[in-house]
Amino acid sequence: MRDLKIPGQRHPEKAHRPDNAQPKKPSWIRVKAPTSEGYRETHRIMREHKLATVCEEAACPNAGECWSQGHATMMIMGEICTRGCTFCNVATGKPNALDVFEPGRVADAVQKLGLKHVVITSVDRDDLDDGGAEHFAQTIRAVRHRSPGTTIEVLTPDFLKCGPVALETVVAARPDVFNHNLETVPGLYHEVRPGARYFHSLRLLQRVKELDPAMFTKSGIMVGLGETRPAVLQVMDDMRAADVDFLTIGQYLQPTPKHHAVADFITPDDFKAYEKSAYGKGFLMVSATPLTRSSYHAGDDFARLSEARKKKLGLV
Repeated sequence: MRDLKIPGQRHPEKAHRPDNAQPKKPSWIRVKAPTSEGYRETHRIMREHKLATVCEEAACPNAGECWSQGHATMMIMGEICTRGCTFCNVATGKPNALDVFEPGRVADAVQKLGLKHVVITSVDRDDLDDGGAEHFAQTIRAVRHRSPGTTIEVLTPDFLKCGPVALETVVAARPDVFNHNLETVPGLYHEVRPGARYFHSLRLLQRVKELDPAMFTKSGIMVGLGETRPAVLQVMDDMRAADVDFLTIGQYLQPTPKHHAVADFITPDDFKAYEKSAYGKGFLMVSATPLTRSSYHAGDDFARLSEARKKKLGLV
């Protein structure tokens, strides 16, 4: 795992930014350090297959719990992103060439871990004509071949600089869940996601449903970046207008002093209020807690999402 204590080494592109104070985390956000044998075994399998995980690269607070249970979110196409989002702990720079053997290694790791549900994500690859869409598709097919009983969730980039065929390529590979995070409210995009466009990301999710109405779609945002409650509720309305099925909302945690400052810590009661509002707007599934992340308990949530759709269709 990288040393996260030296921002200048991990994030030279952020070194010019002024430091932002890192406030003390409230009691409801603190997590225990990973120590279990399950955690060590998951770590061993990831290293053995030379795979990156967003759990490590994004410094996820839930890594200890998930890895202890043998769950890890695979991050394909390298560890260097072509974007420089101010919230993100993944390094920015010029990525290496794609590893053509990576899809097979991901499939091997999924089989060894015995995963019933796997989340596959990636860095942004604006240097590639298709944004890495075909690499996603190859990885999906490899996992399907090796572990046909495993459900697959992809968390993709926005394919902003690609033609429509990029998204079509991923959807045609038939993941069970297509996830793309909006990350924050549109008014904060220039600060938080300067290389992205809110309505492009929203349209991407809408287009997935047009290409395959049966495919589950999912998106998430962070709170505590300085957004207002009405702005969050508007994002929910925008997602529902795009027919997004599953919403995740989690607390933003500042990786280093060089990253976007935490504006405030949202209380568990406020998260429950967001959850209630989201269900009222028609989402099939909502996960809204301080420690919610896109892939946290994703397998359990997929099962509940499937059950919610059956109930909506009157099949149970």
